Amino acid sequence: WRFFAEGRYFQGEYYFLLVTAFIGMVLMPSSRDLLLLFVALETVSVPAFVMVGLRKRDLYSSEAALKFFLIGVLSVAFMLFGMSLVYGFTGTTSLAGIAAVLGGGSEVAGVPLLLAAVMLVIVGFGFKISAVPFHFWAPDTYAGSPMPVTAMLAVASKAAGFVGLALVTFIAFQPLAEVWAPVLGVIAIVTMTVGNLGALQQRDIVRLLAFSSVAQAGYILLPFGVARGGQGALAASVNAASFRAVLFYLVAYAVMNLGAFGVVIGVNRRSGRRAIDDYAGLGARSPFLAGAMTIFLLSLGGAPLTVGLWAKFAILEALTVSITPFALLLAGALVVNSVIAFFYYLRVIRLMWIEESAVDAPALTPGFNLSLVVGGLAALTLLLGVLPGLVSDTTSIVTFASVR
Repeated sequence: WRFFAEGRYFQGEYYFLLVTAFIGMVLMPSSRDLLLLFVALETVSVPAFVMVGLRKRDLYSSEAALKFFLIGVLSVAFMLFGMSLVYGFTGTTSLAGIAAVLGGGSEVAGVPLLLAAVMLVIVGFGFKISAVPFHFWAPDTYAGSPMPVTAMLAVASKAAGFVGLALVTFIAFQPLAEVWAPVLGVIAIVTMTVGNLGALQQRDIVRLLAFSSVAQAGYILLPFGVARGGQGALAASVNAASFRAVLFYLVAYAVMNLGAFGVVIGVNRRSGRRAIDDYAGLGARSPFLAGAMTIFLLSLGGAPLTVGLWAKFAILEALTVSITPFALLLAGALVVNSVIAFFYYLRVIRLMWIEESAVDAPALTPGFNLSLVVGGLAALTLLLGVLPGLVSDTTSIVTFASVR
């Protein structure tokens, strides 16, 4: 609230657009039809295009909005073209109806053009979740957006994209999992690696979190890589475990990533600085913000006693249900990339607690609202790290069969 009030931005328009996007996010998990799924996704995306450019006198913000809009429109073109072909081959837009046609021994299931259509739909969602090679808009858009909008894009909008991807893959295209699952597995490995290596080179905290968000998208994509087609008991078990792992990680990711952006908003509002080196000595200037940021960064890396560790365990559990060489490769890539991620997370933590702050660095006293949100998310990160069953017991109820 204070970010937009103090900046004299378009508050009324922002709240209207935010609520509109929220309606799309709520509609997304309820969608069981390609058309409704597309409408829900665009109800999230179109307001986001405008929110990114609310600081219209800021050239950096305008550039970010333009890049986001152009890439978003391109992804829509891929997705709609793929959906139209899927409808042409199956004669229905119902997710369950598409699965019935593809899994019912129909001759269209092996048509190359249909397989290409399935991949086009997945490519469209790849833009939404900023998976490599469709991630190049994310760092610039995140850095140029108003920071509350950046937090929304990195957390809520990305979660909505993953929900849509899970619905079309685990329900509509499940009979063709042998086609799209290996592709998503390879994309997951590349996305993790590019995101982590890109974050290692950053000097801006927002761009670091942007590349970290790309890497996190790779982690969430891993369970998609072991999905199974068909109606057997093994396929049902693997797909249910993968679906639960995606849900668990999305909950954990939302808590820890939103908290990290909350700290960045607090530091930037008080000091106007976003360089990583400006976080030097933050532990002395604001122990509360530095402590909360430490919790969030350790959780993003998967440290013990945080929800991030259990989120990665959920991914590994989903991968080990399917004992295949490819699943073991995905698990190994997750472990290696988690180690790489700790290099840049611990770098920020070292700056906050060990390095001395600059002479002109201001003292930071966050406001009540920000303290309440950041403190609550930090407590939730630790609580779910000790009691992960609060999330896992809930996601266990949501099986592939019940969603379908």
